[in-house]
Amino acid sequence: MRILLVEDDSALRDTLSQALRLASYGVDPVSDGRAADNALAAGVYDLVVLDLGLPYLDGIKVLRHLRGRQDRTPVLVLTARDGINERVQGLKTGADDYLNLSSG
Repeated sequence: MRILLVEDDSALRDTLSQALRLASYGVDPVSDGRAADNALAAGVYDLVVLDLGLPYLDGIKVLRHLRGRQDRTPVLVLTARDGINERVQGLKTGADDYLNLSSG
């Protein structure tokens, strides 16, 4: 299984990448929305783990571009944004699931 991991926080990105690799997944980590959009346009992934607060192109726009290409790759939004509006927007835009990383 090949996973695109899109996270701008380097410590979290490194930790998640390492954990996924230890579980025998192939992981392509990227740190911004533009890099994610380019990777998704050029490659085939089995899953996208997507943060919303990204530099250059936010996660919702990345998701819109992905779905606009009729790409049905499953997307798990993994974010610190915990509001109902953000969750609804992510799911309506085409995310398959939405997981909040709460700090408390």
